[in-house]
Amino acid sequence: MPSVAQPTLESPEPQAPTPPTGAIDRYFKISARGSSVPREIRGGVATFFTMAYILVLNPIILSNAVDVDHHALSFPQLVTATALTAGLTTLLMGVIGNVPIGLAAGLGVNTIVALQLAPKMTWPDAMGMVVLAGFCIMLLVATGLRERVMNAVPLGLRKAIAIGIGFFITLVGLVDSGFVSRIPDAAHTTVPLELGIGGHLHGWPVLVFVAGLLLTLTLVVRKVPGAILISIAVMTVLAVVIQKLAGLPAAAWGLTVPKWPGNPVATPDFGLVGKVSLFGGFHHVGVLTGVLFVFTVLMSCFFDAMGTILGVADEAHLLDKNGDLPGMNRVLMVDGIATAAGGATSASANTCFVESTAGVGEGARTGFASLVTGGLFMLALFLTPLATMVPAQAATPALVTVGFLILANSIREIDWSDYTIAVPAFLTMVLMPFTYSITNGIGMGFVTFCVLRLATGRGKSVPVALYAVAAVFAFYYLMPALGIGQ
Repeated sequence: MPSVAQPTLESPEPQAPTPPTGAIDRYFKISARGSSVPREIRGGVATFFTMAYILVLNPIILSNAVDVDHHALSFPQLVTATALTAGLTTLLMGVIGNVPIGLAAGLGVNTIVALQLAPKMTWPDAMGMVVLAGFCIMLLVATGLRERVMNAVPLGLRKAIAIGIGFFITLVGLVDSGFVSRIPDAAHTTVPLELGIGGHLHGWPVLVFVAGLLLTLTLVVRKVPGAILISIAVMTVLAVVIQKLAGLPAAAWGLTVPKWPGNPVATPDFGLVGKVSLFGGFHHVGVLTGVLFVFTVLMSCFFDAMGTILGVADEAHLLDKNGDLPGMNRVLMVDGIATAAGGATSASANTCFVESTAGVGEGARTGFASLVTGGLFMLALFLTPLATMVPAQAATPALVTVGFLILANSIREIDWSDYTIAVPAFLTMVLMPFTYSITNGIGMGFVTFCVLRLATGRGKSVPVALYAVAAVFAFYYLMPALGIGQ
């Protein structure tokens, strides 16, 4: 019997470059990158819906904390600040960086601000620390140091960073959907995670996720244009119908309940914008501790964004033959601006989102997709109730699907025969999901790579910039043991 070709699961390949058809096409290089306006629009919309949860989650994290004066931030004002900053910085990334990357308040950084900074100073002081971290990042970009660090990373580790992000967003998707859950305090067991609740899948919401994942994979395998976006839309409608008929408690869905919000229009409240004190925090905690706080925020923003940019750019086929991203400095500068802008609006530091891979999986290749994503965030300023009716169970199948796509496209390009690359790559990949931190995965990979190269007499092959970064990471990890910054 003749063999039958099986469908392969892969992200949309760029089309053959064609002559530009207009000013927008020329500016964003849409045709040159083998894309099209419809693909960019679909990608931008898909990215927005996979990021929209931040409009709810960021205000929850920040509003549940109080500062040194026992003052809490307003939830409605935080929603406005989150949407405004995400919209403006993503639009900026589209126009200046010309990459399909959305930005919003970074998870992890907002926790640092809420739990480490705010209890020791006022909210304006804490946000001032974030602004200062953004200024430092912009300075590193302007001097070329940030790009030099990124270019010093060997290709194998770059691929490992991309794969680690794939694992990371897969775990995020599984956890946010309720398909996988954390066992509280690992009670009576050493197992930290379990399937569903009590080892079993329960309820309609998780069924929506499973159905959404199967639908997404089916559409991607069959190469249906708009596969991810179609799945999100269909599963949202299904979730709304289920909620209407079953009347499930809000907690069953998590942060976002799939129901028609009634009046979809809400008036934005800009009361937190500009409420920042650049140097007030040093008065509360002293110069050394203040500098360490800024350093902590900078480390998280710097390397989370670095990993995300490389991962998304690799998946979008935007890297050159050396694994570098043309125009990287512009992308990095926008990321630094986003960090400072997040502090200036009290939304916490904004950074590049790994969920942008959902848009890339939909075919996005240029900054035009970011204009779509940013425009939807700006629209969400007035339509927040409507924007937040998409439940996590409808959006997270995209993350799991894209996580596989990243793995499939990158894992073959790591030299597994060279243990000085293979071991750091392995640690980078597994520690991102296992520690729930992109920064930790990158840091451990860098440190291990430098140590193994030195141990095998190949230390001269490691760029000086990578030694410097590894030393900074080593110091960062040793700070608690040394009693610094506590």
